[in-house]
Amino acid sequence: MLYKDIKVKSVDELQKLIVDLKAELWTLRFRNATGSLDQSHKIKAIRKDIAKCLTELKNRELQGAK
Repeated sequence: MLYKDIKVKSVDELQKLIVDLKAELWTLRFRNATGSLDQSHKIKAIRKDIAKCLTELKNRELQGAK
């Protein structure tokens, strides 16, 4: 997911996206532990997407505090 796509989402959409990504990350970690995950690089990509969303939420929070 590109950062410019994240910037146009609302706060509610970002929070829902974070919840969905965390659920998907849990599923991928479980599949990786059982050995049924072929593309383990997706775990890293989802972790980065979660970080991007959290960063954007924090930036908006700081902009609102000014």
